[in-house]
Amino acid sequence: MSFVQTTIIAVICLCVIGCAGLRPPQPPTATIAGVAERFRPWQIVDVASGKAITFEELIAHISSKDLIFVGEAHDNPDHHLIQIQILQAIASRSPSLTLGMEFFQKHQQPLLDRYIQGESTEKEFLEAVEWKKTWGFDYHFYRPLMQLARERRCRVLAINAPNDMVRKVARNGLKALEPSERDQLPKEIDLTQDRHRAFLQDIYKEHSPRDLKDFDFFYEAQCVWEEAMASNLAEHFASGKGRLIAFTGNGHIVNRFGIPDRTVRRVPASMVTVMPYPLNGEEKIDRGIADYLWFTHPSPHRFSMAQGGFW
Repeated sequence: MSFVQTTIIAVICLCVIGCAGLRPPQPPTATIAGVAERFRPWQIVDVASGKAITFEELIAHISSKDLIFVGEAHDNPDHHLIQIQILQAIASRSPSLTLGMEFFQKHQQPLLDRYIQGESTEKEFLEAVEWKKTWGFDYHFYRPLMQLARERRCRVLAINAPNDMVRKVARNGLKALEPSERDQLPKEIDLTQDRHRAFLQDIYKEHSPRDLKDFDFFYEAQCVWEEAMASNLAEHFASGKGRLIAFTGNGHIVNRFGIPDRTVRRVPASMVTVMPYPLNGEEKIDRGIADYLWFTHPSPHRFSMAQGGFW
């Protein structure tokens, strides 16, 4: 082979390699068990039917439910955009809508009420609830939800358990609580859900925080967390105050065995779960994970249990 021929072949190879390198990366896709179609970021999927649907169809499907759960990966900006879109659409159909929020602890309810009623400024409110200490994620992610609630005077329900109690249980178990602390939590804390336990055990093995040495204590803390939030939501329904949309981390609504099932165990309510789902690669998803999935691009940081990225 002559030098010229060799040179031509080399140039062709470089062009082919160069063109291949310039191809844009293919977006990640997801498959759902029992569904042939592959789904991509920004598709909304009705999991029961296995079909992609429009935003308008999603709202039509969920707006009649008593209790709408909308999840999030806390650090994913796309998920917060999804939440405000859903809230705007549901609020326009439900004038008496209440917002349940994991991001606030029950004892902070009076502070929330004052802010929503316009009796304190945003700065005063954030300082009073110690946002950076008690939640820590960028408040601008949550600000549109709070502004809409304040503008429309929608009640915001603080549903979370006290952080210090959850941490205490995670480190030393339920038995470590003082009687006065235990009295602040629901009487019934169900520790018998095998699927829930197995799910959390897998997460714990992969992402166990260094300061949590005992899985049983970690599981007790998770159940305390979710039973408290479920109890606070059920109390709202029992008082006859109407439809509620609850915003929590995805980990609390996955497969319904966290907050959703524990809520309807206490009080009958029609319920639906909507999960914004970050696609970090080629995903295979269990059919029971949620009623509706809204696929997005990955979170800026991959999930870390210690940081609460999934919860």
